[in-house]
Amino acid sequence: MGDIAVDYHHTVEDTGIVLGQCFREALGNKAGITRYGFWLLPMDETLAEVAIDLSGRSFLSYHTPERVEAIGGVNRFSFQLVEEFMRAFSSGLLATLHVEIRRGRDAHHMAEAMFKGLARALDVATRHDPRVIGIPSTKDVL
Repeated sequence: MGDIAVDYHHTVEDTGIVLGQCFREALGNKAGITRYGFWLLPMDETLAEVAIDLSGRSFLSYHTPERVEAIGGVNRFSFQLVEEFMRAFSSGLLATLHVEIRRGRDAHHMAEAMFKGLARALDVATRHDPRVIGIPSTKDVL
């Protein structure tokens, strides 16, 4: 059962780290990929912006409204855990990640928009670009 009885923090953090590491391993040396991706995702009253650089350097810039309510009913999920996931994912992937809620009120919509925006930005960043020869970096390593 782990420490779920206490809260979801470590489970969310560990999940982000492992998923990031899996993506990093799947990308290999990143030869031929676009490297950069971004997505602007609307969801009802929410507008989320996500940008990623598969740089080999972990960094998170995260901006959301202050004091957002928890998500759910009986088993409430703290909205702050979304930031913990994004930080852990960025760390495991070794990527620069910028996440911002430009506007929003509903915690569920904001969290969902951030995750869907992350998926779309990753899709763009990991696409093969036939114009890219080798690794998309002047240092020849990412």
